[in-house]
Amino acid sequence: QVQLVESGGGLVQPGGSLGLSCTASGIHFSIYTMDWYRQAPGKQREWVASITGRGSTNYAGSVKGRFTISRDNAKNTVYLQMNNLKPEDTAVYYCSTIGNYWGQGTQVTVSS
Repeated sequence: QVQLVESGGGLVQPGGSLGLSCTASGIHFSIYTMDWYRQAPGKQREWVASITGRGSTNYAGSVKGRFTISRDNAKNTVYLQMNNLKPEDTAVYYCSTIGNYWGQGTQVTVSS
């Protein structure tokens, strides 16, 4: 049974930083590409970043240079470090992997 569990969301002021984690179980984690998505209120879910099993990364243009995706295969965990956060980054953030597996999401709110 595949399970993805996100953590680390919260409230942060504009310009601040926040780190998210997603721990996976039930998959051969080290070979799976992992993705972060987000969904803002009233908007469609959008892809944020991805990292292959070997560590190659890609980012959406809106977060490139501010967000960093990384992984620790020994801990079955993928991370999203978010810096210089903006109000438009406010969303529920989800991790996902091949097979249409999703976590439950974690809320990130950027507000003063």
